[in-house]
Amino acid sequence: MAVTSPYLIPSAPVTFEEEIKRSRFITLLSHTPSSAEAKAFIQRIKNAHPQAGHHCWGFVAGPPTDSMQLGFSDDGEPSGTAGKPILAQLQGSQIGEITAVVIRYSGGIKLGTGGLVKAYGGGVKQALSLLTTKTRVAIEYIAIEYDYALQGAIDDLTREYDLSIKSSTFTEMASITVSVEAIQVTSLLKKASLFEDTKLRVRRLEPKE
Repeated sequence: MAVTSPYLIPSAPVTFEEEIKRSRFITLLSHTPSSAEAKAFIQRIKNAHPQAGHHCWGFVAGPPTDSMQLGFSDDGEPSGTAGKPILAQLQGSQIGEITAVVIRYSGGIKLGTGGLVKAYGGGVKQALSLLTTKTRVAIEYIAIEYDYALQGAIDDLTREYDLSIKSSTFTEMASITVSVEAIQVTSLLKKASLFEDTKLRVRRLEPKE
């Protein structure tokens, strides 16, 4: 599913720490544009805190509406008391490309399932309140092949839709690959279709994995 709406992403990492019944909870948030980067961040935190009893986490690795790029772990805490509350806070924030890791150094006092849910979810909520964000504008890529006689029309489209040329080849016909804001793609394709000329071909490129 193509993403057509801009969304917020973290602009800087955040660390929030608190003590609850002698247990020390450290919540870390980071910008992670992919599942691989989310997992790498989680591993870095584990490596940095090898003595911690638990490294619980959740991530939204893509746009906030993309349910295919989610993940969470209780890392040994009772099922449903850590990973799910962490992920719920991230999803509720409507921020994309974000990972939260909550480290727990146990103080020996049991918190109970309700206390754990509150501690893990609450830590992420507090960290999110400190987070600064920026807007990710969704981008798509379009291939345009055209006769040189249509260069003026292509220049007009470039200005109108603020196209950014990423590559070009010039043989019998000109071929360019451009990036454009996703919300503009439908309009661009419709405008290009008005050129009833077989010497202008415009097609949407599939995103690279």
